[in-house]
Parts: sequence; structure tokens; C-alpha cells
Amino acid sequence: MASIRRVAVTGIGAISSIGTSLNDNWNSLLEGRSGISKIEGIPTEHLPVKIAGEIKNFKLSENILSKKDSSRYDKFIHYALHSTHEALAHAKLLSENPYKNLRIGCILGVGMGGLPYIEATHKNYLEKGIRQISPFFIPSVVPNMTSGFVSIHYGFTGANYTISSACASSSHAISASAYEIMLGRQDVMVTGGAESVICDLAICGFSNMKALSRKDGDPAKASRPFDKDRDGFVIGEGAGALVLEEYEHAKARGAKIYAEVTGYGMSGDAYHITSPNSDGPKRSMQNALKNAGLNADAVQYVNAHGTSTPLGDKNETEAIKLAFGDHASRLVVNSTKSMTGHLLGGAGGIESIFSVLAIHHQVSPPTINIFEQDPECDLDYCANEARDMKINVAMNNNFGFGGTNGTLVFSKV
Repeated sequence: MASIRRVAVTGIGAISSIGTSLNDNWNSLLEGRSGISKIEGIPTEHLPVKIAGEIKNFKLSENILSKKDSSRYDKFIHYALHSTHEALAHAKLLSENPYKNLRIGCILGVGMGGLPYIEATHKNYLEKGIRQISPFFIPSVVPNMTSGFVSIHYGFTGANYTISSACASSSHAISASAYEIMLGRQDVMVTGGAESVICDLAICGFSNMKALSRKDGDPAKASRPFDKDRDGFVIGEGAGALVLEEYEHAKARGAKIYAEVTGYGMSGDAYHITSPNSDGPKRSMQNALKNAGLNADAVQYVNAHGTSTPLGDKNETEAIKLAFGDHASRLVVNSTKSMTGHLLGGAGGIESIFSVLAIHHQVSPPTINIFEQDPECDLDYCANEARDMKINVAMNNNFGFGGTNGTLVFSKV
């Protein structure tokens, strides 16, 4: 087997409820600006929850996909293409036929795929019959069409598949992509993930599980990780794409390197399909540190899974204390879901980007809406204001239904 190669992050692109570009997302984070609002894209009179981290007034550029083709495919595919285009532009890989001599592939994460389109198509079928089912229905909804469309559109001929592991999907996809480079199978990988499931089925399903926030006041204050009065997560939508590149390859072409992927850990809770515990996440973080060859005290910043659920935030706090020991009290632990909502399968993509930018700019975004910190959540969550700080190593956590956990470690170059 070839020697392990280093993996650089050379491109990043993001879209979420707080911005349709990378800069808009980052600036919104630092300003503590929430993207949670009343849902406008679907009727909500009959729904138990009427708020989300919804992307409003967005249309995919016709330079990426024609208006006709865009109308055939669900929004999670639009978001994947949009963020990938921005990431490739940042990596300076959008020149004419840039991939001819590159070994380049695409592995993305998607949790639920085209659920809104499935819902709408089934309604049309019941009301109007079989002829209302588009021949593009299946390609529009299967999760692997994110990586499929990206690979076809840009001509990537390397590894091409999608990972679906609930809210850990994107973290697992980034790990798999990094290993493709580390083991010498690819030189460049596009990775991350996308999700868009703001629809009746998702809202009612999560609400009936008592997983969603039901706060009916100011929507911007509904997602409040680690706050005493948190009552559930807020559905968000969007995508985050990263260009990973073999380190020497990136240096040789003069690419800007934002950070380096230095470690990855995973674990299974073997406990419950939806209720988290602290042991699985603890082992995921420990495995990531071991994989990176780092001691716990090398880490300064953790972008937490931090969904704003009562049990989840408490258990993640406990897991961090178990994984880091005495050093946990010196960490800055941040949940950007307080502003974007929870992107589900796309969370690991955009939150890994935020971790990379925290290293690049040497600043932690805030966790907003901490009005009264839960005594059982007793770490430093960078409450309500961004903080300039030294960050040499950042960790990103994402945990999913089924007890699947993923942790990424990024380091300053």
C-alpha cells in the first residue's frame, strides 16, 4: 500500500438560510444573525411547526444548469451544484477543461433525498393519475444524484457515490473522500453534502417524534443550543461543498490552502435508534484524535453537533468532557445550528466549512440564543458573540439516527 498522503482543503462553497454564498454565510455567523424564520415556501396553516432555516428567493444560476433542467430536479440537487460551483471557483478549478489530467472524484452526503418531490408527486398521482408521474421523478429524488449530477456536470471520472447516514452523512462523505486521497486513489475530491426537506412529511414526522422546537414567539430565538429553555431543533436546508486535494499537488499548482484534514473518527452507539448517549460520541472524538496523532490538549475549538434538543446537547457536553478530560474546560465549543438550523444530512458539510474558516480566520463564531445557560451544559460555548482566538486544531462533530457518529479534525497549515 502506498504511503499515507496529506489532504489539503483548497476550495469551499456554502448555501444556507443565512446566505447564498460563502462570504454571506461567514459574515452572518460572525454577526450572530439567525436564518430561522416563518416558512414561506409551503402552506403552514395545518402544520404543528411553522418555522425553519429556509433559503428564500434562490434560483440556481443558468450558467450551472438551464432553467428547464432545474425545474426537473429537487432543491437538494440545486444546492449541491451551487455550493460545488463556488468551491471549485475558490480552488481555481473552473478553467476550461481543468480535469483532463486530474484524478478527481465526488462523494457527497445526503440524509433524506428528494422528500418534497416525492410528496408532491404522490399527491399528483392520487389526484390525476399515472400520467402525472414525470420520467424525471426517480432521478430527481434518489440521494446519489447529488454526486451523480456534480460528476456528470463537471466531468469528474473518479470515485462517484453518495453516503446516507442520517445527520452524519456529510461527515462520513468527507472522511471517505479524504481516504481516497490519503491512500493514493485520487488527487482531488469534491465532498460535503446537501439537504432540503422542508415539507409536510418531514415537519410532521419530526414534530410527532417531539424532536422539533415548538417555540411560537420570535423564530430567530427558537434554536438555542445549550440554553436552559431549549426544546428541540429547527429544520434547516442548504449545502456545503469542500475541495480536498493532495497536499503536494495543491502546493505545486499554487493553490490556496485553508486547512488540512488530519483526523477522522467514527463510532456506533449500539444503544437506541434516536435517543443519543454520551459513550458513542466520546469514542468518536477519541478515535479522531488517535487517528490524527494528537493529544486532547492540541484542540482549541469544537464545532458541536449542538442541535438544541434537551437530551442531545446534554449528552454531547458529557461526551466532550469524557473525551477531553480536564482540557474540556479550556475548549471553545460552538453550535452554528443556533443560526442555520439543522441541515440534517447536509450539516457536516457546512459545519466542516465553518470549522475550516474558524482556523483560517482565527475566530470562533458565537452560539447565539444562550439566554440562561443550562447548568448541565457547563462548557464554554462562545455565548452570543464571536471571539478572536488562537485555533491550530478544530474538531467537528455530527451524530445521526441509528447511533452513527462522525468526528473530523482539521489543522492549521
